This record gives sequence, C-alpha cells and structure tokens, in this order.
Amino acid sequence: MNPRKRDEVINALLRKGFVRSDDKDHIKFFYTNQAGEKTRVWTKISRGKKHSEIGRPNLGHMAKQCKLSNENFGRLLDCPLSREDYEDMLIEAGQISKAT
Repeated sequence: MNPRKRDEVINALLRKGFVRSDDKDHIKFFYTNQAGEKTRVWTKISRGKKHSEIGRPNLGHMAKQCKLSNENFGRLLDCPLSREDYEDMLIEAGQISKAT
C-alpha cells in the first residue's frame, strides 16, 4: 500500500463510520456500527506536523487495528469496500456483534 495523505485517511475513516476522538499526541478513531453503537474496533493517527503523510508501516498497523488485511484496508479507504460490507466482515470475523 502506497503512502497516503493524513487528511484523506481521516476523511475516509469518518465516511465509513469511525468517530474521531482527539488527544494530545494522536487522533483516535472508534468504529460505530450502523445502529450508532461504539465498538471495540479502533485506530489512531499521529498529530504531529511531520506526519502529514502516513507511510506503509503505519498504514499496515492501522489495517491490523481495523481488523483488515492491507488490501482490504486500502479498499476501505478508497471506497470499493462499503461501510455495510466492512461491518459484515467484522461480524463474520467475530470482532463485533450484529447491531440490534
């Protein structure tokens, strides 16, 4: 997966159901299911000025945190993987429960 601009990754995560939570060093994102319930799936991005682009190693870490392969994480960011399909994958993998 090629490096990506931080702002593009942030916007993609927000479009796919992640909720932003800022702290001193990082921007954290927690996935909320389609019913609006917070799940245990999360990822984070560094806030520093040096981190305007996210490199391959960090994108790989983010993919693991989001419970996806690097390929599927790229699809999540680029939009071929819809929020609904992502949530179905998380449910099938036992990472989250089906929304009630």
